[in-house]
Amino acid sequence: ATGRGLSFTVREAAKKLKIDLATATVAVQGFGNAGQFAAQIIEEQGAKIVAASDSQGSVYNKNGIQVGALRKHKEKNGSVKGFPGTKSIANDELLETECTILIPAALENQITKRNAGKISAKIVAEAANGPTTPEADEILFKNEILVIPDILANGGGVTVSYFEWLQNLRREYWSEEEVNIRLDKNITKAFSDVYDLHKKYHVNMRKAST
Repeated sequence: ATGRGLSFTVREAAKKLKIDLATATVAVQGFGNAGQFAAQIIEEQGAKIVAASDSQGSVYNKNGIQVGALRKHKEKNGSVKGFPGTKSIANDELLETECTILIPAALENQITKRNAGKISAKIVAEAANGPTTPEADEILFKNEILVIPDILANGGGVTVSYFEWLQNLRREYWSEEEVNIRLDKNITKAFSDVYDLHKKYHVNMRKAST
């Protein structure tokens, strides 16, 4: 649910920035639960995953990495490291990889004033909690990079938890399709509201989300 919600925010951000997801490239720092499912659904939307990492290493292939195959490799070997057809890169290189969409889905304080100016992505979608420092936020905003803040980008998990609570309360049982439709509606509206405030008051998306 967290990864799916993030994919919806990326889709909406791409619309606002007039980015065609069919030609977009994605780098994912943290190929765990949130990161890998966000990557999978964004791949289904047409984008190409070019870099991914976990705690043991990072891999890169400018021609694309198939998410399903990478998941199987990680399940078998315990890491994305050594995935066939890719080259190993450093974590810093992944964050600074030339891509359209960067998804920090690992640890906090990964994008700082030291490396924010080197980020080439047009969209940074925060699957992790607090991966961007306040100083880096200002640099990215100045460089016209749209940051989808963690409170919005990874809100899908808590939203679907609320849906579960609501079903239990009402003694209802929703289909997976209905849950996904409701999640899409909620996340899309939340993104639109935050984006509108961001534009209206000329502030970054994090300030707009609060």
